[in-house]
Amino acid sequence: MKKIALILSMIMLVCGSAYADKKKKLNEDTDMFRYDIEYCKTASDGMVMVKVWSYSKKADLAMEQSRKNAVHGVIFRGYTGTTAASSQRALVSDPTIESVKADFFAAFFGEDGPYMRYVSTIMDGSAEVRKVGKEYKVGVVVTVNKDMLRKHLEEAGIVRSLGSGF
Repeated sequence: MKKIALILSMIMLVCGSAYADKKKKLNEDTDMFRYDIEYCKTASDGMVMVKVWSYSKKADLAMEQSRKNAVHGVIFRGYTGTTAASSQRALVSDPTIESVKADFFAAFFGEDGPYMRYVSTIMDGSAEVRKVGKEYKVGVVVTVNKDMLRKHLEEAGIVRSLGSGF
């Protein structure tokens, strides 16, 4: 009986360690925020569909970080579309705010962090996977609730409200 308990403990330790290693690698890749973002279409109620191309040595890790990259892109990079009307500037205009408010963004983009409330995957099954050198480039279409995200950032003091003037 003790041998079975020992074997089960060892299996759980190995499986838990493998899962922790995967999460660590995912977080390392995500912390670099290496991605491209492009406009797809505007949905209703302040929602926008964007295609995010994430990079990683493993395709599944790139796919997992696509939602986080989409929110990061809307906040810090903005995106371009085929027309001027479909392009969007970043919600944050100050390029230093990410380092100034590092504690806020570390918690915001943490595992299962608040960013998850503002994004959903649309076409998870139809992700485009391309091999680029030793890495994978994975394109996933996601929807970001841009208006609710902006409201959250305003309440946190990250961005000024649209009605606050210049």
